[in-house]
Amino acid sequence: MQLTALKFAPRVVADLIPSSPLGRSSLAFVAGALTVLAFAPFSLYLLAIATSALLFLLWLDAAPAAAFREGWMFGAGLLGVGVFWMHISIDQFGNVGTLLAMLITALFSASMALYFGAAGWLAAKLCQVGSGLAGKLLSFCLLWVLFEWLRGWLLSGFPWLSLGYSQIDSLLAGWAPLFGVYGVTLAVTLSAAALIGLMLLDGRRRLPFLVLLALIWGGGALLTGQEWTTAAGKPLSVTIVQGNIAQQEKWKRENLQPTLDVYTGLTRQHWSSDLIIWPETAVPAFISQVEQGFLAPLSLEAEANNSTLLLGIADWQAGDKYYNAMLALGAERAVYRKRHLVPFGEFMPLKPLLQPLIDWLQIPMSDFSPGEKGKPLLNLAGYSAGISICYEDAFGAEVTEALPEAALLVNASNDAWFGDSLALPQHLEIARLRALENGRYLLRATNTGISAIIAPDGGVAAASPAFEQHSLSAFITPMQGVTPYARWGNWLVVCFALAGLAMQLMRRTGFRG
Repeated sequence: MQLTALKFAPRVVADLIPSSPLGRSSLAFVAGALTVLAFAPFSLYLLAIATSALLFLLWLDAAPAAAFREGWMFGAGLLGVGVFWMHISIDQFGNVGTLLAMLITALFSASMALYFGAAGWLAAKLCQVGSGLAGKLLSFCLLWVLFEWLRGWLLSGFPWLSLGYSQIDSLLAGWAPLFGVYGVTLAVTLSAAALIGLMLLDGRRRLPFLVLLALIWGGGALLTGQEWTTAAGKPLSVTIVQGNIAQQEKWKRENLQPTLDVYTGLTRQHWSSDLIIWPETAVPAFISQVEQGFLAPLSLEAEANNSTLLLGIADWQAGDKYYNAMLALGAERAVYRKRHLVPFGEFMPLKPLLQPLIDWLQIPMSDFSPGEKGKPLLNLAGYSAGISICYEDAFGAEVTEALPEAALLVNASNDAWFGDSLALPQHLEIARLRALENGRYLLRATNTGISAIIAPDGGVAAASPAFEQHSLSAFITPMQGVTPYARWGNWLVVCFALAGLAMQLMRRTGFRG
């Protein structure tokens, strides 16, 4: 049976929607899977609008249970395909075998897809009370943003593949310094809603949707290139060292000295740089183990060359705790300890209950402690820098905590866990949006790639080739000032979505105050 909302629609639109539950669910899954092509490295950013519009078409006349199923299938397609690379680390370093690693990854993706299902269920519930096409579509957009935000922090959070990241190279990226990634997601979903209005309506009824589309994209165009921050000092010369040490070889004791030789050899070619950065856990040892024979002499060497060296290393402290850390050497010595750890990768939730699983998986360096809360700042080459380690740069609100003091941003990562997969360009895409949100250069140092120097507008000023030893050097400008997003974080978008949904609900229930 055709959807009543589509009965006057052009035939080609109505034919998009199958009549059977299986057909509708399959269409939702395919739409989610195709959405992966909107993200790096494919960057077909308009596809994110088309696929979310297709899901909205499914939701228009769906009962709550059907909307949940279709939303869940969309999420399963998006995450099941988009983060399937997670099985690589589970397989190679988790001691479980390929089939079980793939099953664990599938179960994780299925659980994260529940956010999409919940958004669909609640949308259908809210829209059971009479409302027009515009009201329904607006509810879909606002709920999508709210549940994407929830996915980004609830139970430690997994914000990967938020729709806003797909737009880093589109005009919609202009909204990022104002409202962050979730604001860009809202622009994507509103564009999808406008597209549906243009397809389903005719004549003058199309005008509001056409105006909405013009405002979203025209506003993004006007904001693109807007400079929200200004130079804070003279340019700095920086070098990012990419050692390209295979993950399976990294923690073998016999490879410690060869690894140190690789990094020091590449570094000594660039002592003229003001700042040199090594990636996450570039030194596969604890600080105390290599202090006298390696770190102390290297610090003196950096100081003698008027350079600052920032390197990744594990830090063992009293109380049998160890941290994933970045250590600054040179004239000033300081350490940043990673605060937001990866569940099951860097720490085990419910450890007393899951100890047998920990022993079985045998993932190296998987029992870190979180660093202390506070501004993630280090003084590097005379400027305050906002530091994040690996996964931390996926949390925009945490990165902004370094502002306004930070004149630049640094992210040290090790994506070697995931081989030659979509994880590498996807992670770079996330880092690009962080730079744009905050109006700062972001220096990204990785073990196997993709290391990059990212400009305040989110553009990649320079990048290292993946899976090669490489030193990336350039001049960057320290920046000052704050973007609206850096000042207000995600709350502008979240409060807007909540207020919009409250108004929709009051209007539909006849509330007059």
